[in-house]
Order: sequence, then structure tokens, then C-alpha cells
Amino acid sequence: MGGFFGVVSKDDCVNDLYFGTDYHSHLGTKRGGMAVLGEDGYKRSIHDISNTQFRSKFDGDLPKFKGRKGIGVISDYEDQPLIIRSHLGVYAVITVGVIKNLEAIAKMAFGKRTTHFSEMSGGEINPTELVATLINQEASFVDGIYRAQESIEGSCSLLLLTENGIYAARDRMGRTPVVIGSKPGSYAAAFETSSFPNLNYEVEKYLGPGEIVHITEDGFTTVQKPGARMQICAFLWVYYGYPPSCYEEINVEAVRYRCGAALARNDSTEIDLVAGIPDSGVAHAIGYANQAKKPYGRPFVKYTPTWPRSFMPQEQSIRDLVARMKLIPVRELIEGKRILFCDDSIVRGTQLRDTIKRLFDYGATEVHMRPACPPLVYGCKFLNFSRSRSALDLAGRLAIREMEGTDDAHLEEYASGRGERYSAMIEKIRSRLGLTTLQYQKLEDLVEAIGLPRDQICTYCWDGRE
Repeated sequence: MGGFFGVVSKDDCVNDLYFGTDYHSHLGTKRGGMAVLGEDGYKRSIHDISNTQFRSKFDGDLPKFKGRKGIGVISDYEDQPLIIRSHLGVYAVITVGVIKNLEAIAKMAFGKRTTHFSEMSGGEINPTELVATLINQEASFVDGIYRAQESIEGSCSLLLLTENGIYAARDRMGRTPVVIGSKPGSYAAAFETSSFPNLNYEVEKYLGPGEIVHITEDGFTTVQKPGARMQICAFLWVYYGYPPSCYEEINVEAVRYRCGAALARNDSTEIDLVAGIPDSGVAHAIGYANQAKKPYGRPFVKYTPTWPRSFMPQEQSIRDLVARMKLIPVRELIEGKRILFCDDSIVRGTQLRDTIKRLFDYGATEVHMRPACPPLVYGCKFLNFSRSRSALDLAGRLAIREMEGTDDAHLEEYASGRGERYSAMIEKIRSRLGLTTLQYQKLEDLVEAIGLPRDQICTYCWDGRE
């Protein structure tokens, strides 16, 4: 997905920018970038972080950075930040999101015969450069950002670094979060509130959908009021968000405990041990164990020093390797046990199938799975979770195709959470994975665990509702 951090300070900002950006590394491992505006102008570095952590790549760059304003990004695809010279002045820009109508916007821009795109990768237009092109067509930064937000199908949150401060903007429907923090002499904008505590920032404001704020070392001002409708992605709480973070003032870890508790209330399976698939299933499992009053254990331990989140690599074979190598089994907690695992979700299921087989190979007598969200039936239209992911790759859609001969028949029934077709889909997934039992979270319980009104949460990937 990606994440960002920006800071304006009365003193040098580089240390806060470096660590604040690094605290978004769980959101992507493709590219990292920072830009700082100092007395001698803009300085920028962009590195490939697919095989190396952000800090190790940027540590050597820090001596060349000096300034009181800067922005940083963890990007899942394109090179960022970009430094742009336009009639509005020189500025740096970073974005998080996905532009579904990128080609249509580019074609419209080409129609004016004065536009070209230089930041090409693999023959594709850099989405952040496209956003800059839209901004440059207006008479002010605020009007330009607003134009970009209104033109984009999908989502786009951004930070824009100028001589007069930073503009922070949340995407039009509020699908991704942007939060403002402060400490004496400094103000920051971030995707994750978990980037604030260790840098001594306090949360000042959660931006509303489409809201734009201008940030200086003295404070921040709303320059575009938020829209009335919000559709924040529920999957942020289920999986992508880091446990200490809050969105809309609702903590990720606490939501996951409530998700696990809801799973336990709907379950009567006799088990010996509750466990979570590391790391994202752990909090859900703790919630389940506390509610069910069953022992919690770690039959798999993640080797954290070197292995990243397994959804990150683009090639399936590499994802499978990461998923296998990072989890080390503990035979003493597996052999002879009836184990119930919680996980955030089942996406493709290819990695999970191998994990389950290993449990039985190590002597588990039963393996039960309780995902913290409903079956994924629809591919996301609004965020960039993985460029290689298609709805047809989803475990639910594969099961539908096996039963119907096509993958798009009766989708509403399969996504309903009840009925014969839904039950048949779950049984097909259970059988393919080799599980003893499989029971998914009810959508209404997930919504209740988050605690926001249903119409403020995007649940498209589960029920197809836009």
C-alpha cells in the first residue's frame, strides 16, 4: 500500500523525518524516499528497499540532508518523492493510493499537447507524476490538489512540500488515513499514528475525507474542508495497520482483540490451544483465547530479524518462500494437540495450505482456522494492496469457479455469509487447505468490532457494496 511522513520544524527536521518514515515500513518494501528543503534548496534520495530495510539504505544519506522541512515515503511501487518545477514554484510531492483511471487522465492531458511524462518505469506512467500534472493545471496548490482528488478514480492521499510549508491531503472518500501530530517547535503529518510516540509527537487532528491542511512550524490550517461521506478501508484494522496505530481514534490492536472475541462467541469447538499466525493473526488469537478462556500459545514463532511480511514480494514463489522460512515450528506445542489458529484473512491460501500441512507433519491431531474477516470475494477497486493481485486469485473466487464453472456467478449469494452456496464455498476452501474446520468472521461482527457506523466503512472486498 505505502505510507508517508512529513515534518515542519523550527529546528533541523532530518532525524524526525528519517525515523518517522521508517515507522511506515510495514506498509511496503519496494521503494523508500525522502526529500528535504534547506537553505541550498531541495535534496532527495530514493532507494530500492525490496531486499534491505529502509534505515540501512538511508543511513548513509543523512549527512547530506539539512533543513527544517521534509517529506518521506514508503512506496509499494513507484519512485518517490518527485521534485517538480512548475508555474506554482518548485515543490516535492509524494502519494499513497491507486489511480484506476490513470490512462484516461493521461490521454486527456496529452490532448493539450503541452504535457509529457518522464518518470517511466516498465513502460508505465508514474502515478505521482500524473498527480503533479493535475496539480499544475490550476492557479494554486489547494485548487490543484482538489482537482487531482476529484479527477482520480481509486484513491490518493498526498504530502506536498513547498517553500511555505507542507500541504497534507486525505483522499476524497477517506479510504486511507492522514493524521497531524505536534510537539514543541514541530508539526508532522503521517499515515500511521504509531510513528508519533517515540518521536514525542501528540495527535492533534485526524483529517476528514478530502480535507487539505497547510502545515508550518507554527501550526496548521484547514484550507479545504472535509467532505460529508467517508469510506475508510476496514482492512486497515484487520491487517495492514500497525498495532499501536489509531484510525478515526480507534486503535488497531483493540479492534483485533474484539474481532477474536467475536469469533470465540460464535464457536463451540473443543480445542487444546489457541494460536495466531504471526504476526497479524496474533492479536485476533489473543482476543479469542481471552473470550473462550482457552490457553494461548505459539506453535509457530516468526524469525523477525530478517523476514518481511509475506504479501510484499510480487512473485508468488518468493512470497511462498518467505512465508515458509519466517515461521519456525515448536514441536512440543504441536504434537498431539487440537490447535485453533486465528489469522487476519485468507487471501489466496497458498501459503496457509503449506503451514497447515507442516502442523500435521509435526503431529497436530486437529487444525482449525478462524479468519478475523469474512471471505474475500471481490478484488479491491480503491486501494493498491498488491499490483499482482486479481480477484480471480482469491480463495473464495477459486472455489466459486470450481463449483460454477465460472468465477462470477451468484457472487451476492456467495458473499452473503449464509445459505447453501456460502456453505459450499467454505467447505471447498476448507477441503483445499486440509483444515479440520473453517469458520469465518461474520461481517456484522467485524463492523461492530471496529465501532464505526457501517456506512462509514468500506467493505467492498467482502460484500461488493460501493
